[in-house]
Amino acid sequence: MMAEILAGSPQQPVLEINSLKLVFPVYGAEISALNNVSLKVNAGEIVGVVGESGSGKSVTAMMSMRLLPQDSFSIKSGELKLLGTDVITASDKQMRQLRGARVAMIFQEPMNALNPTRKIGRQMCEVICLHQKISRQAAFKKAIGLLQEMQIGDAEQVMGRYPFELSGGMRQRVLIAMAFSCEPELIIADEPTTALDVTVQRQVLRLLRRKAKSSGTAVLFITHDMAVVSQLCDRVYVMYAGHVIESGNTAEVIESPAHPYSIGLLQAAPENGEPRSLLKAIPGTVPNLAKLPGGCAFRGRCSHGDSQCAQSPKLAALDGRSQQQVACWHPQRIESITLQEPI
Repeated sequence: MMAEILAGSPQQPVLEINSLKLVFPVYGAEISALNNVSLKVNAGEIVGVVGESGSGKSVTAMMSMRLLPQDSFSIKSGELKLLGTDVITASDKQMRQLRGARVAMIFQEPMNALNPTRKIGRQMCEVICLHQKISRQAAFKKAIGLLQEMQIGDAEQVMGRYPFELSGGMRQRVLIAMAFSCEPELIIADEPTTALDVTVQRQVLRLLRRKAKSSGTAVLFITHDMAVVSQLCDRVYVMYAGHVIESGNTAEVIESPAHPYSIGLLQAAPENGEPRSLLKAIPGTVPNLAKLPGGCAFRGRCSHGDSQCAQSPKLAALDGRSQQQVACWHPQRIESITLQEPI
């Protein structure tokens, strides 16, 4: 498979970010969106990035394909490589050659991503013909096959419909089919199931995982939901206020989270709530990214903080864990958290 040849082994990740610091200049200040963020996605992996709004996860996704508005941001330090290409210094032509053909993106709201004035079949065929040298007839046949793989039984009828004629779950399946249409090596999915109900969400996640694994496509999945991570992802990065504060194999992080913030996200999940009782919530809010406090960014909301937390903790390996890392002076161990089984 071409993806295996080009992406290579784990020594050559399809996406690699090292110590990236990105700011948004605003009047009289700078918003620290990413603070020394490091992560990687290997060929064939499904990697999750989870955190509240303002954690930096969507900025990470958009910057990975350099989709942030030009001149709206500044890179202070670090590097970002996508399929071996330096995204920070790449030309616009190089980025166009990557987007769509080798790297695809699934957005959160399909009604914004799909053209409301064009039928589904026309949109899918245009994407396929743009990146692959095949006839319109072959593209139409391929599009139908992709929709059928997304368990859309009346695929030919759907090809003749407009986006507004489909349900939210059906539109999201169309977007996933379009993302896989050019056989990319990496798909970046930015909260694609947030607007769906739980049953449809689970169906869509199952289809996404099955297709990614069968095709060998790597996925970077952005979400605020730990339950989604537990169902879908092989590895996970937990982000807070522009920092990666915990990472590791999904099973290890879910079953035994070490950072108080990760524990808070898991305890706030409805799956872990008691019937007829209020869900546990993390007190406070994400700090102002233009005026980040010194030391640990989470200490203002943490019940375990002390004077040592005035110093910034580094992401370091956790004793007794194969890959789990945590940025905390006082890592906690919770062994009783469980979520849904992988799909």
